[in-house]
Amino acid sequence: MKNTKTALSLIAIVATVAIVFSACKKINEATELGGGLIPPIDNINTFETFLDIETDNLLFSDTTKVYFNDDLVLGYIGNDPEFGATNADAYFNISSSSYFTYPFINRDSVVIDSVILSLSYQGAYGDTNSFNTVRVFEIAQNAGFNDTTLYKYNNPDFTTTGSELGSKTFQVKKLSDSILHIRKRDTTKLANVIRIPLANQLGERLKGYDTTNTANGAFRTDSIFKTLFRGFAIKSDNSGNAVTYISPTDNIKTKLIVYFQVTKNGVKDTTSTEFYHLTGGQANIVKRTPGGGWSSYLANGTPNDDKIYLQGIPGSFASLKIPGLDTFSNAVVHRAEIIATPLRSTEDGQFVQPLGLFLDRINNAGDTASTFDIDMSLTDNFTAYTYDITSFGGLLKSDSTYRFNISRYVQDIITKKSTNYKLRIYSPIRAFVYSPGYNRVNQIYVTDRVAYGRVVLAGGTYINPAKRMRLRMVYSKL
Repeated sequence: MKNTKTALSLIAIVATVAIVFSACKKINEATELGGGLIPPIDNINTFETFLDIETDNLLFSDTTKVYFNDDLVLGYIGNDPEFGATNADAYFNISSSSYFTYPFINRDSVVIDSVILSLSYQGAYGDTNSFNTVRVFEIAQNAGFNDTTLYKYNNPDFTTTGSELGSKTFQVKKLSDSILHIRKRDTTKLANVIRIPLANQLGERLKGYDTTNTANGAFRTDSIFKTLFRGFAIKSDNSGNAVTYISPTDNIKTKLIVYFQVTKNGVKDTTSTEFYHLTGGQANIVKRTPGGGWSSYLANGTPNDDKIYLQGIPGSFASLKIPGLDTFSNAVVHRAEIIATPLRSTEDGQFVQPLGLFLDRINNAGDTASTFDIDMSLTDNFTAYTYDITSFGGLLKSDSTYRFNISRYVQDIITKKSTNYKLRIYSPIRAFVYSPGYNRVNQIYVTDRVAYGRVVLAGGTYINPAKRMRLRMVYSKL
């Protein structure tokens, strides 16, 4: 009898645990919290509801600037059927590796063999089977290009001088292949480089400079060097369907190499000298030409779109309004999350989704973007804010949705009647945002590549209600 009672007790306990686990599992599957901290939805004490979101596609007037260590994007996407065309050009200066030293050893016997601009390849976006062509020019001294200004991605083109220095046509997918670079007494295996042959005249010109404190003394100081050679403009032809990423500060693979012969102590030798990007002075000009669905939705004049078109900046963003929060009854908010569902779009297999999405809120004047401090677990590291992107949101989840946790923000609107701001969703490299908690504007890093990725999301009026962008709330009545 005792064993029977024990067995029945165990069965009851197991059944109870199973019911509780099932209820918690239901809520956690939807939120991916996994902590069991939200009470189960029973429609008696805890409720679940969905509020409509008004969504609108807008052009993003981007003010992001290019930093010294940023990868630069280069190339042309001419046939993205959903978003249109992208053209990206790169600019950067070079410096001698050592001043007060003549790099060609013996000026009177130097014979230039060849000149190569080597670029460190970091990755690609788009149709990597396509071919891109890039052309190299010299930046003009009067172009306004300098070492101290941080240039925006929408900066006007810098003027160039002289004829084309060289060009290269390459298939993007082969840039990661190893190639053999063979010279006398030197065989080097290289991968992830773009090698662009340049005119020997550039080598002849560099050979003619000296170390004197004169207008010709390029090898005396860096400032004199840059008055004689301002830097390279690498421009993309309007051909191909992909962009590539290069690192100008990777001094192992990005460099100007001048190969030459020189007679030293009566012996002819074949050698080289190299020039690097060592100081500030870089720019990345990215131009978007809207096409396809994105162009149509920008021009439709509808304030509540059924689809949202987002691409890595520069380019697009969407504004979000949640009017239902203004009249929502007083409640304890256990969870409030924006759910965004990606839709299948043309050629989304090669034009993949962004590395991350970001959500902020815009003040009524439209001139300040603010953070969700507590929801983001925001931390001030002085040079930048950091946040927990996993808990706040911005990464694609296992259920193929993006979710942004704005629970505390929603709670304050409901109980404290805080302002129900217009929200903004986009995919920046870094955003400059105001933190109410820290009471200042600082940058916050989201991704690390400009113009990378695009996604079409179901908007607030999408035909399938289960996929519409919406605010999911789990709450208890007061």
